[in-house]
Amino acid sequence: MAVAIGLGLGALIGVLLGLLGGGGSILAVPALVYGMGLGIEQAIPISLIVVATASAVGALPKIRAGQVQWRLAGIFAAAGIPATVAGSAISRHLPQPALMIGFAAVMVFAGIRMLTDQENTGTACEVEAGRVNWRRCAPRSIGAGLLVGLLTGLFGVGGGFLIIPALVVVLGVEMSVAVGTSLLIITANSVAGIFSHLGAITVDWTVIAVFVAAAMAASLVAGHLGTKVDTTRLQRWFAYLVFAVAAYVIVDTVFLQ
Repeated sequence: MAVAIGLGLGALIGVLLGLLGGGGSILAVPALVYGMGLGIEQAIPISLIVVATASAVGALPKIRAGQVQWRLAGIFAAAGIPATVAGSAISRHLPQPALMIGFAAVMVFAGIRMLTDQENTGTACEVEAGRVNWRRCAPRSIGAGLLVGLLTGLFGVGGGFLIIPALVVVLGVEMSVAVGTSLLIITANSVAGIFSHLGAITVDWTVIAVFVAAAMAASLVAGHLGTKVDTTRLQRWFAYLVFAVAAYVIVDTVFLQ
């Protein structure tokens, strides 16, 4: 029964990933907790496996197209990986209600980001013809990398809803390059989070394999068909769904436990 549920939920998350990109994975943890009855300490590493795999697959075409700012990705990852490990350690010492409330807050913020226009670029890094003012850019990148890594370790989210605005609005990176760079950063942080969490818990690898395989297969199919879908409208409705799930998490945690 758990395998069948994992197959269905994994496929659902995969469809969202394929249509919307990394943001779709923010529902992975609630799906695992409420749909499969896992504790959040088990749901987080499984979510990170989905996030890491999806991000790595999505990054490949961006790398081939040269739409990656490698040095920025390196700075974010160098700051984010230790923060991810620290976030993983912190999460193991927090009670599940505290983690669920924190996760609901992250979901609300992610939903707000989905409804916000992120196309306007800033000039903090003065990116021109591939040249970057690293003296101005590096401190901002390190700060953002630390925050994203901490959230990845704590809640099992990739953090693309934070990375892309940081790259585009704060650092002035073009959107196409920001997406590819973000996927690399998410992959690195998620892999660090997976190893940090898996050492302290016991998980059902059969369920993980089914969930991840279903998510990736559905993601590839949905990604191929997604070119015919109005993703702007879909993202707006998905944001409303995220708000609804966040509200349910809060009500369940605060009033129904």
